[in-house]
Amino acid sequence: MAAPDTGGRGPSAWRLTEIGLLAIGVAVALYVAGRLVQPSYAFSLFGADPIPAKSLLATIALGLAGIQVLLALWIYRKLPLAASPPRPVPLVHRVTGFALFALTVPVAVHCLIAYGVQLTSPRVAIHSIAGCFFYGAFAAKVLLVHSRRLPGWALPLAGGTLAIVIGVLWYTSALWYYNGYQLPAF
Repeated sequence: MAAPDTGGRGPSAWRLTEIGLLAIGVAVALYVAGRLVQPSYAFSLFGADPIPAKSLLATIALGLAGIQVLLALWIYRKLPLAASPPRPVPLVHRVTGFALFALTVPVAVHCLIAYGVQLTSPRVAIHSIAGCFFYGAFAAKVLLVHSRRLPGWALPLAGGTLAIVIGVLWYTSALWYYNGYQLPAF
């Protein structure tokens, strides 16, 4: 059995390139679709005022992203002071990942149909672009999980990127709402 190619050349480099191009393709396709859609501000999956429900789902997704990071650190034995993970931990990681993704779908569908991709202000532009990027990064992570013989840094990078993007999405939406429709200054 050959060792994984970590030098950036060979089959793993091509596989990483393919996964990266697919991720970019997904993000660009969502961006283009969002720019082409005629926003329907009356559309809502969440009642007359969708923002509270979407903010709650985004907050739950942020919490699940934190759990995902902790579980991944535990699985790879990078969690300080933690013993080896028991058998159910990888399954719990997969289930919470699926739940996290499932929570984002109705929010994303609402955003795409009701608003499209807008670039009207820095907050809205960052949120729109991060939303498109999230689904591209998610596609990449799923492919990385099922790929063998890739560099050891690829999967943690994809998972960490997803967690950061969820943080950005939450900050530019739910926190904005919870903070009286303004972003807190640091």
